[in-house]
Amino acid sequence: MGDFYQNGLVTTLHNFRERPYEELEKKLISFSKKRPMSLILPCLYSELAGPALKLILDELVKIPYLEEIIIGLDKANKEEFEHAKKYFNRLPQHYRILWNDGPRLRALDKLLIDMAIAPREMGKGRNAWYCFGYFNASGRSEAVALHDCDIVTYSRDMLGRLFYPVVDPNFNYKFCKGYYYRSDNIKLNGRVARLLVTPLLRTLKRFLGNDDFLEYLDSFRYPLAGEFSMRADVTKTIRIPSDWSLEIGILSEAMRNNAIGRICQVEIADRYDHKHQELSEDDPNAGLSKMSTEISRAIFSKLATNGIVFSRGLIRSIKASYYRTALDFLDQYYADAVLNGLTLDRHIEEQAIDLFATNVYRAGEMFLDNPMQVPTIPSLKRVISAIPDFYLKLREAVEMDNA
Repeated sequence: MGDFYQNGLVTTLHNFRERPYEELEKKLISFSKKRPMSLILPCLYSELAGPALKLILDELVKIPYLEEIIIGLDKANKEEFEHAKKYFNRLPQHYRILWNDGPRLRALDKLLIDMAIAPREMGKGRNAWYCFGYFNASGRSEAVALHDCDIVTYSRDMLGRLFYPVVDPNFNYKFCKGYYYRSDNIKLNGRVARLLVTPLLRTLKRFLGNDDFLEYLDSFRYPLAGEFSMRADVTKTIRIPSDWSLEIGILSEAMRNNAIGRICQVEIADRYDHKHQELSEDDPNAGLSKMSTEISRAIFSKLATNGIVFSRGLIRSIKASYYRTALDFLDQYYADAVLNGLTLDRHIEEQAIDLFATNVYRAGEMFLDNPMQVPTIPSLKRVISAIPDFYLKLREAVEMDNA
C-alpha cells in the first residue's frame, strides 16, 4: 500500500496503485494535443549492445503520446553512428540522433569554445545540454523528460508518471523529479544517495541551521535519480553541471528559477535497477569516488552562493560529524533491508562511508583552494545572446547528420 505522507518543502506525488495505467495514458494523449512532449535519451554507443536499451525501446515503441525522441550519442565513430541510426530506426515517433563526436557538432562546439561558453568536459552533462539545445531548436514540444539508457527495470508507465505532473493543465508544476528505491531484489542499492547525500545534508543542517536550500534538497526521496521532466521554458534558464553533480545541479537550478510550489517529485517505479559504478577506492578520478567528491563540492558551492562562509576548520568538523551520522544511517538501512529480505553487507557499506568521509573533506578543500571555478555550462539564454543563430546551426547540423 502506498503512503500519502508529505514531508519537506516539495510536493510528493505517490503511486497509490489504484489507477490503471491505461487510463493515465489516455489522459496523456489528450494533454499532448495542447502540450506536446519530447523525450531525451543521453547514451553511450556501448549501451546499444546491452539488454537495458533494447528493453527501453521495446517499451517506447508502444507510447502513443510522444511527439519527439532526442537521442544524445556519445563515444561513437562514423561506422558506429550509422549503426545507431539503424538501431533506433524502429521507433515510430519522430526522432533525431545527436552525433556528439561527429564533425558537424564538433565544429559547433569549437565555435562555443572560441567564445568561452562551451561545455568544459565530455560526459552526461554535456550530452544533456546539447539535447536540451536541440529540443529548443526543433520547437516541436512544450514539455520534455530525460532518463538514462541503462534501466534494466524499465516500463512505459515510468515515463507516463514522470510526464504527468508537468503536462496536466490543472497542475501548476514546471519541474518534476522521479523517485523510487534502488534494489536488484537481492540487495539494497543506491549507496551514494543513502550513505553520502542524506547524511551530509543532515550534517550540514546541524551546523548551518534552517537553510532553505538544504531543506529543499532533503525533501527529495531520491535526489540522485536521473529521471526528471520540465516545461520548455525551464530548459532555457538552467545551468547544467558537466560532471557527476548533474542531478544535484539541476535540482539547484530548478529551485533558483522557480517557486517551490512549481516543483514536485513523483513515484515512478516500485523498484529500480541500473548499471552500478565501482567504488574506486584507489582512484579518486573514477567511479563512486569521483562522484562523491563532485557531489559534495557542488553542495558546498551552492551554499557559498547563498552566503555561507566555509573554513578549513568548519570542513574538518563537517567531515567528522558526517562520518558519525552516516554510520547511524547505516544501522537504519540495515534493519530496513533485513526486514524486507534484502542483503546489506556492513563491511562494504562502511568501506563506502570511509571513502565518502575522505571525499567530503577533499571536496571542501578543493572548493576552498579554487572557489572561482565555474563548474556549470552556460545557460542556453546566454548562448543565444552570444550566438543568435545557434539554434539554427544546431538544427541544421543534426538534420544533415540524420539525413
